Amino acid sequence: ILWFEYKQGNPDSYQYSYFCELYNKWRKKLDVSLRQEHLAGEKRFIDYAGQTVPIINPEKGQPELDAQIFIATMGASNYSYAEATASQTLPDWIKSHIRALEFFGGVPQILVPDNLKSGVTHPCLYEPDLNPSYQDLAEHYGFAVIPARVRKPKDKAKAEVGVQVVERWILARLRNHQFFSLRQLNETIGQLLIKLNDTAFQKLPGCRKQLFESLDKPALKPLPVK
Repeated sequence: ILWFEYKQGNPDSYQYSYFCELYNKWRKKLDVSLRQEHLAGEKRFIDYAGQTVPIINPEKGQPELDAQIFIATMGASNYSYAEATASQTLPDWIKSHIRALEFFGGVPQILVPDNLKSGVTHPCLYEPDLNPSYQDLAEHYGFAVIPARVRKPKDKAKAEVGVQVVERWILARLRNHQFFSLRQLNETIGQLLIKLNDTAFQKLPGCRKQLFESLDKPALKPLPVK
């Protein structure tokens, strides 16, 4: 049909076989993907940064811990939270979620984590098996957990971008600093996080904080009383 319509307007042009050859070459260059629309207050994306930050033992002067960087990013506003923890194990995973929920001051409809063992016992497209404690957390706060599919980074593109931004804006600035406790590291991360969320967008009006206050925050469910 495409060739027929093309031929009607260009009677002396390419014949069908060469037209198909050119069309197939053009089609292979396309990056076909579905653009995700992020509704206000709907999704919060969760991931850990690939980089870690060493915690120095002050007595020995040697690293005793590689702090993990937990990151949560709102889908609509890109408003982000980050903190350092001792590990990615279940207790730290749960506590990071609680602190992130308190930081945002509300509960989204959906959390989209990676398939970390602490959160997702068995990955599945339709019925992922969540860790029982993680499931309890979701039921208490009233959000659904929809893990990203395995090896499908576009499912959590906001988390990937959030990690990249935190690595560039925060972790890169800390590369020449020494930290002797998680508390000291988190105080510094907290200060830089404020600057990150207050920095104006390059291609959009306002900043992450302004967009969160006007878009995401009003749509979040309140935190539970207890």
